[in-house]
Amino acid sequence: MAQKDPCQKQACEIQKCLQANNYMESKCEAVVREMILCCARMPRGKSISCSGFEKEKPTQERLNSNTTSD
Repeated sequence: MAQKDPCQKQACEIQKCLQANNYMESKCEAVVREMILCCARMPRGKSISCSGFEKEKPTQERLNSNTTSD
């Protein structure tokens, strides 16, 4: 039996947030930060959900980013 993707929950939360906010990314920054943090804890290739986040580094500047585009 295949193991559950360790960051799937965060990936689903991003999708829910985007749908609930008419795909305005600025409204979902907190859930994206949670995904970045989850992926940072995983070894490369461990989570298929992290494939688009593996190059991301959870730098303090990015985690504290409060800029919005609306």
